[in-house]
Amino acid sequence: MSEFKQLSRSVRGLTVLVTGAASGMGRATARVFAAEGAHVAVTDHDAAGAETVAKDIAASGGSASAWKLDVADAGEIRRVIDAVAAQFGGLDIIVNNAGISVRVGIDDPAYDDAWARGLAVMLTAHPRIIRAALPYLRKSKSPRIVNIASTEALGATAMHSPYSAAKGGVASLTRSLAVELGREGITVNCICPGPIRTAITERISEEHKTIYAKRRTALGRYGDPEEVAHMTLSLCLPAASFLTGAVIPVDGGLMARNA
Repeated sequence: MSEFKQLSRSVRGLTVLVTGAASGMGRATARVFAAEGAHVAVTDHDAAGAETVAKDIAASGGSASAWKLDVADAGEIRRVIDAVAAQFGGLDIIVNNAGISVRVGIDDPAYDDAWARGLAVMLTAHPRIIRAALPYLRKSKSPRIVNIASTEALGATAMHSPYSAAKGGVASLTRSLAVELGREGITVNCICPGPIRTAITERISEEHKTIYAKRRTALGRYGDPEEVAHMTLSLCLPAASFLTGAVIPVDGGLMARNA
């Protein structure tokens, strides 16, 4: 019988970069990692929002710094990642969380612009960020990549084809890079959140949230950003070293329910 291996469940001292971290799931992810002792790079196109999150973390005793980052800007991606690694002495974890709401019909005159912007932010940015981070991840003892997709990658909603296409691409990209980078010990996984209380869903009334959740999810409610953030943390633990290429719904049982 093989000897029992004590694997670490701590991210203390590791450096994590979170995109779209000024609000919603990104903000919750930054706070959860900081509470566990990680150094957090809070990045967002909303510089003031990112700075607020970093200050809140620091006020709670955590380690965080803020950077303005438009993930559709390839040059900005490289500059920010290099700056993060220089400040914290390396980079161990990437959480590709940044996203936008894209609702447009296929025959809408604005469709081409919505398609281009949606894919730029929610798909093309991911490999750009990963490519820029690879030199640092390859030096890490516990390199992790988590891509945040959506249950739109597993099903579809009318008027959301650019969003669904981007999220479906994220799931496929995750599997492909998991295979490509696996021999280097770099794990790549994907989370597909379902109905979560974020800035994107706050425009939906509580009445309609309740109706939808009871009709569509097994748990009968919307999820909180922290519930997604804790799954992200779990995928990034040093102990999660044999989990890669996974596409995991965090959706209250939405995809499991037939009716």
